[in-house]
Amino acid sequence: MDRIDIDKELVQNLISRQFPEYDGLPIGPVEEQGHDNRTFRLGEELTVRLPSAKAYSDHVYLEWEHLPRLQKMLDFPIPAPIALGQPDDCFPFPWTVGRWIPGQTMTHENVRDETRLAKELSAWLRQLQAADPSNTPLAGAHNFYRGGELSVYHRETLEALERLKTILPPEDMGRYRKIWEDALSTHYAGSPVWVHGDVAVGNLLVRDGRLAALIDFGTFAAGDPACDYVMAWTFFDRFARQVFLEGLPEDMILRAKGWALWKALITYYDENPKSRALSKTVLSAVLEE
Repeated sequence: MDRIDIDKELVQNLISRQFPEYDGLPIGPVEEQGHDNRTFRLGEELTVRLPSAKAYSDHVYLEWEHLPRLQKMLDFPIPAPIALGQPDDCFPFPWTVGRWIPGQTMTHENVRDETRLAKELSAWLRQLQAADPSNTPLAGAHNFYRGGELSVYHRETLEALERLKTILPPEDMGRYRKIWEDALSTHYAGSPVWVHGDVAVGNLLVRDGRLAALIDFGTFAAGDPACDYVMAWTFFDRFARQVFLEGLPEDMILRAKGWALWKALITYYDENPKSRALSKTVLSAVLEE
């Protein structure tokens, strides 16, 4: 996938050309950057968010259309855009200006109480799922099938298992295959609900040790919310995991674990060392139950 080199000078040029009312405000990249988009702070109160490649650009218009409406239905902050930048000869994709949300990217170190956080995040997800999904696009290729059927990634998962069969213990390989088969044996029978699609530490902000915002809705859709519970294995310990998943039907937990396993398997040899380390953590966590 060809990515565009996005820097401060490019953002300054875009602002000057399309939003001169913001010209002159200081611009700088945020400390933690996402994989699909690049975010810059604009002055004290604004941000600029730009897709890094064509595959992520089509969703910008969907965010512009749907996130301001969603924010009105939620009690917690999300990055609802306030201005839409258009493609031009300086940058070929749409992009947005939004409000700055204060907070730090979540880590184990800046969370005061992980069990309380598990309860808070679970409550936030229930609130998100209760929001009116009318006209929200269904899960599909545009959001990499987050909220859709896990079977889309069946071949990729089997190929990853095959690559790792001489690396991982044989007894564990059998358990991973069973987890995956169990996940594929279930299907979401409810009505489509709002799905964030990438609830992960990089997309959660904390302030004073508490949840402050859920950001980066680049993979949102309406569908099965199971994929939004992968943090049960990517972040929480066994006790907090039980708190986070409390009240969910067993079939949804199986699919959530399937989503976590799929991502861990395909990122085992990722070029990013953090992704590789997380992969090993998740592969251990999904075997704990």
